[in-house]
Amino acid sequence: MKKMLSALCVAAVGACLLSASVFADTIKVGVFEPLTGENGGGGVQESQGATYANEIRPTVTIDGVEYDVELDVVDNKSDKTEGVTAAQKLVADGVVGVLGSYGSGVSIAAGPIFADARIPAIGCSCTNPQVTAGCDYYFRVCFLDPFQGSVMAQYAFDEGYTKVATIEQLGDDYSTGLANFFKKQFIALGGEIVDQETFQTNQSDFKAALTQIKASGAEAIFAPSSIATAPLIIKQARENGVDAAIMAGDTWYNTTIIDNAGAENCENIAVSTFFDEADTAPAVAEFVAGYKAWLNEDADRISKNGGNDDVVGNVALCFDAYNVLLDAIEAAGSTDGEAIKAALEGIESAGVTGAITFNEIGDANKDTAYIDVITDGSFSFLKTVTVSE
Repeated sequence: MKKMLSALCVAAVGACLLSASVFADTIKVGVFEPLTGENGGGGVQESQGATYANEIRPTVTIDGVEYDVELDVVDNKSDKTEGVTAAQKLVADGVVGVLGSYGSGVSIAAGPIFADARIPAIGCSCTNPQVTAGCDYYFRVCFLDPFQGSVMAQYAFDEGYTKVATIEQLGDDYSTGLANFFKKQFIALGGEIVDQETFQTNQSDFKAALTQIKASGAEAIFAPSSIATAPLIIKQARENGVDAAIMAGDTWYNTTIIDNAGAENCENIAVSTFFDEADTAPAVAEFVAGYKAWLNEDADRISKNGGNDDVVGNVALCFDAYNVLLDAIEAAGSTDGEAIKAALEGIESAGVTGAITFNEIGDANKDTAYIDVITDGSFSFLKTVTVSE
């Protein structure tokens, strides 16, 4: 009996050692995204950017040893409370770093969870200042809403609009934050905010707000909102005779909005964005060609991308964030969170959205945005805007 127990123990130890050996050759990277809920469309696209990056660069070398990189994808459901639960799962799963999220509110909510566990996170497209300002372990590769709001305010003023109305989502950090930065800069330029309308999460009827905007005499509307809400606002505006120009931020740079609102209703809508697939820089062209080919290999990938092979900005940002994280792991020569965080603070990484370095609070040192307009049912590059302008 003792010999049998001894043999079983040896077998168990051997199995454990084998398991540990397999695990030791793999590291986990968390993908913290809304795969469902209001921001599900953008979150799914962003997570596909991580999957593509992982296929292009599936390993990382740490102190001379090559490790497989496994993505641990969780759904934060576009909800702050669910986001905390999803973040806790990633911590329990033992990830060495985190990518995401699409949506600033869930990123802000999850920040303390990652910080307490000393796990660095890199936001891809979460643009609200509070994502990094309140969390030493959060970095990001996109520009921020103060800049984006100023860019769109300057665009509106340059277009000759003197009276603008805003529509913003109550309780949404991205929507209210970006709207406030826009209003502040537009007023500073000499413009007038003639109406400020708000709406609730999951609201689908905007007729009352649009009636107020029409009565205000607004020449243009600034409406930072989700991919799901955008077509409703656009279509109802045109159906109710609101012919004011419409502007928005980065979330509207998505062809699914045109598909759902109707091309005829979207003509000349202007948006700010992080990236334009028409950029002719060699690194951008290579990424765009590779990603389009990858999408077209699988009908499910096309479906998750909104039914087309367009390359949107948040996908490119997630591709960059993945590579920045792996660069930092290799620079640290360790999977220790503190070491990776320290490496991120001094990282210099080439990205398809531009060179990436971080300032003292973890924000990317970026000063350039694209402005695109919708013409004949598709986005067309208008101009690049920098801080100096």
